[in-house]
Amino acid sequence: MINLTAERLPVHRGPAAWSAILPDQPPPERLGGDLAVDVAIVGSGFAGLSAARRLHQIDSKIRIAVLDAGRLAEGASGRNSGFMIDLPHDVSSEDYSGKEMSADQKTIALNRRAIAFARSAVEEYGIDPAFFDPTGKINGAASSKAHALNASYATHLRHLGEASEMLDETAMLEVTGSRHYRSGLYTPGTVMIQPAGYIRAVGAGLRKAGAGVFEGTPVARIARSGQGWALTTPRGTVSAARVILANNGHLESFGFKRGRLMHIFLYASMTADLDRSTLARLGGQPRWGITPSDPMGTTMRRIDTAQGGNRIVTRTGATFLPGMVPSEAALARTARTHRKKFADRFPALAGVPMEYSWAGHLCLTWNGVSVMGELEPGLFAACGCNGLGTVRSTLMGIAVADLVAGSPSDISAHFLAEEEPARLAPPPFAGIGANLYLKWREWQARRE
Repeated sequence: MINLTAERLPVHRGPAAWSAILPDQPPPERLGGDLAVDVAIVGSGFAGLSAARRLHQIDSKIRIAVLDAGRLAEGASGRNSGFMIDLPHDVSSEDYSGKEMSADQKTIALNRRAIAFARSAVEEYGIDPAFFDPTGKINGAASSKAHALNASYATHLRHLGEASEMLDETAMLEVTGSRHYRSGLYTPGTVMIQPAGYIRAVGAGLRKAGAGVFEGTPVARIARSGQGWALTTPRGTVSAARVILANNGHLESFGFKRGRLMHIFLYASMTADLDRSTLARLGGQPRWGITPSDPMGTTMRRIDTAQGGNRIVTRTGATFLPGMVPSEAALARTARTHRKKFADRFPALAGVPMEYSWAGHLCLTWNGVSVMGELEPGLFAACGCNGLGTVRSTLMGIAVADLVAGSPSDISAHFLAEEEPARLAPPPFAGIGANLYLKWREWQARRE
């Protein structure tokens, strides 16, 4: 008999700032007794909610329960930077380009399917358009080396037939209010989302459509029960014909893919709401998003009052943590780095306080594949975002729902064709090697 016991629950450091800057959520809807459904989904992030929505699209009569240990948008989904990127974005490469032209073209088509799926959710559920802003993004370059990376990426995009525009120093100043950037490469297809606003609203839309979305309901055990599964939670058992594990790196917490998942934590800080005099000193546009030309550089994003206040987000710093628990010391250390990076870009605003600092969990694999498919009869996974949580997780949610509903698609076929995640070096070598590599890459990209 298969009996899977959760070895650990998610541990977060710092607040989920994207949720904290929005109005308070209603009290959590917790599972209050036993429940029978057709499909139980563990995890209410981009993958879990996308799977639930896709199942409802396929057949509105499918009984669905989404179970999460925490609150909507307060796990990893509320801790990313909110970039839904359509173009190749290989975080392990020098300039984000993929390895093959045909593979990049396929990636672009799939990413745009995910963005279209999210856009239709915005329309269907009446989500605030400020939470889904198709404004594009900029690869910022602060050095000659980074500018060369942008030029290389622009050439690659041109060969793919994709639009981009090189911005000079003056244009970057006009956008950001910062003289830090030598140039930037603008690409129009990225959607900038308010991730917590989007996730909260999708969860609310699913509830209105009849799905159960239960917060504060950790799954302690998953066991075979007859032809289906029984999921044990603190206040009741969920009986389900099929189960989807949409819990990203915590797939390993149920015993799957041990030694094959890389648990990376990224760190970010967000300013306090900027007052009028500070905004006047800053200048620039009220909304923009900048990814670094070197993937190990610093991501910056500015938002406005419609998204939770006039604030700037700084994200940099990464650690490999097999135990999935970032330390308070690591968060404090990276928060100091964020203040320095912010001051480098906005010296006139160096005294602006950071109101929030946090860590967010990514799940990568050494060979860049995801884990989407059937692990055991009736037990499925949609995990392994590989640093592209908003788009890749949305795609995995669609793919796994198609499989569960018996309607395999080209999206599910894409993931099923991927290799098995490569095995990592045994501990402690994997951790030592990965963290040394991350520090070296961060040092190389220090100006960025």
